[in-house]
Amino acid sequence: MKNTNNINTNNNTKLILLHPYILKQGNSNRLWLLAFLSFFTVAFLLTLIYTRDSSSTSSSSAAAAAVVPTTPAQQQQPLPATVINTLLHYASRSNDTYKMSYAELKPIADVLRKCSPPCNLLVFGLTHETLLWKALNHNGRTVFIDENRYYAAYYEQQHPEIDAYDVQYTTKTSEIKDLIKTARDQVKNECRPVQNLLFSDCKLGLNDLPNHVYEVDWDVIMVDGPRGDWADAPGRIQPIFTAGVLARSKKGGNGKTHIFVHDFRKGLERKCGDEFLCKENLVEASDLLGHYVVERMDESSFQFCRNKTSTTSS
Repeated sequence: MKNTNNINTNNNTKLILLHPYILKQGNSNRLWLLAFLSFFTVAFLLTLIYTRDSSSTSSSSAAAAAVVPTTPAQQQQPLPATVINTLLHYASRSNDTYKMSYAELKPIADVLRKCSPPCNLLVFGLTHETLLWKALNHNGRTVFIDENRYYAAYYEQQHPEIDAYDVQYTTKTSEIKDLIKTARDQVKNECRPVQNLLFSDCKLGLNDLPNHVYEVDWDVIMVDGPRGDWADAPGRIQPIFTAGVLARSKKGGNGKTHIFVHDFRKGLERKCGDEFLCKENLVEASDLLGHYVVERMDESSFQFCRNKTSTTSS
């Protein structure tokens, strides 16, 4: 019995001695595991940060290498003549019913080519030639105005490089005589030839364009809209009048503005052109295109044309 007790005692003693050791060994393993995980986590984070910085540096270096520095002179280089002729060739050969012919496109392209970049071009009407005007006015500023707000938004969506705005015309072609008479009666007030149309109440002037349109010194203005084929159509009296005022109110540049009026053979376009752009400023004309060069005027001027002639009775 004693031996058995001794054995049991010895066994109990061994258990008492081994139990704390086992616990200590388990805690040590946990500490090593925790240390290993911490080291691995820190190493992973450092690697991630280093990789990210290296990628950013590589991307920046690649982007910097891809961008070729250009001088102001290079940025203002006009399109080569061969490119211009190619654009005119394909634009005039389109099957679009309302396209301009080569004979109509060429005078406008010549003026844009000679216009020192950056050239400011304002176009009334989104037409078949819209992308052509944007391309020909390379490195210049080109703004389009159209009466159809949905088409203007659609065109900008399809061609993000196009800067287009919509405008609400308030005239009718059937009112042409009354509108010209109103402008003559108010030529020293609301409808004077030199003014900021943004603050004008003249019925013929467009005063709801974006503000910056009135601040730009336009070198070339193209009137190719809106439509005027029926009595209730808005016609082009408002853009023609507006073009005349913008040209005469010009603050900078060379003091001259080239104004092109398309569909010139129609009575309304030519009549309004003679009234507000003036015959003495007509430098070139064909059945479909009128080309005026209108000079800046003094603010005290209250007459559109030097040689005033009656168009109301014609």
